[in-house]
Amino acid sequence: MYLQHYSLNEPPFTLTPDTDFFFSYSSHQEAINVLLVALQGGEGFIKVTGEVGTGKTLVCRQLLNLLDENTVTAYIPNPCLNPTALRVALAEELGLEFARNIGQHRLLKLITERLLELHCNDKQVVLLLDEAQAIPDDSLEALRLLTNLETEKRKLLQVVLFGQPELDVRLAQRNFRQLKQRIVFSYQLHPLTRLALGEYVRHRLHVAGYQGPALFTARAIRQLHCSSRGIPRLVNLLCHKSLMAAYGSGSAEISHDHIKCAAKDTEDVLKHKPRWPAIATGLAGLIALTSAGLLYAYGL
Repeated sequence: MYLQHYSLNEPPFTLTPDTDFFFSYSSHQEAINVLLVALQGGEGFIKVTGEVGTGKTLVCRQLLNLLDENTVTAYIPNPCLNPTALRVALAEELGLEFARNIGQHRLLKLITERLLELHCNDKQVVLLLDEAQAIPDDSLEALRLLTNLETEKRKLLQVVLFGQPELDVRLAQRNFRQLKQRIVFSYQLHPLTRLALGEYVRHRLHVAGYQGPALFTARAIRQLHCSSRGIPRLVNLLCHKSLMAAYGSGSAEISHDHIKCAAKDTEDVLKHKPRWPAIATGLAGLIALTSAGLLYAYGL
């Protein structure tokens, strides 16, 4: 597509959370700092919340990269599991081998013995759960009970919850008051400011190999922030589509009209009426423009 046209080594705006592209803007870096400090304390639950697309999974993966060899991590990306399945997932992450028909009492004993073994070897165990707003009620209670495992000095298991704001709504319910009191640190991720968004776009282009002059105009950045509301996932999606549109029209830079064109075919963004009739609208327009760019590139 547009990689060769803009001298890029790889796509700069993929939706897959890639820590190679981690951008240390204030909200994400503060979340990482809070997590590292909280984990050093060795106590209870830690919670990070943020709207859809604000980078919770990326922060989680970056944290995994930063933890040292003295930390054993168990990562559950889809915690929509009943208590039995949750304990099985934790046991597997801890490297335990057991029969599939094992009783729950026996499984919990194996988990406890493994946690004690790791503690005796000066290892810290951290369980990270992404999409925590989807955890069933009884599984949240099972998590709380797991954090009861402790020595006189330290918890044998720390739990980090990453979830959407709906997680806070659930934890505010009276039946979760015991768990809520065990949350020792919380942090809420925020969207990118307009200034940070411009730096974010330049950062991802640089990591992808771009070394030329500013590819997105100042007006394009303003339009991008307005349309995406600073949500990184939407920023990536709009940037990718605008690069397709600009490539299809043979443009050397991305203008605010390219952003508007991309926004027309993107869900959950602020829409604007197009003022650029030269660019076809919607996904069909992007495909047509990309095809035109290919014909142009091959001299057809």
